Amino acid sequence: MKKWEYATVPLIVHATKQILDQWGEDGWELVQVLSGDGGNLVAYLKREKA
Repeated sequence: MKKWEYATVPLIVHATKQILDQWGEDGWELVQVLSGDGGNLVAYLKREKA
């Protein structure tokens, strides 16, 4: 059975790709992006636990 860990990451609009690329390099998969407080974007990511 797979086990997952999750992270929430605030996204800066002008650096979204760079932020997601960095997390992807560390093995994180983007699950969803939602608008948080004040219209800020928040990315929800997951990766399999080792």
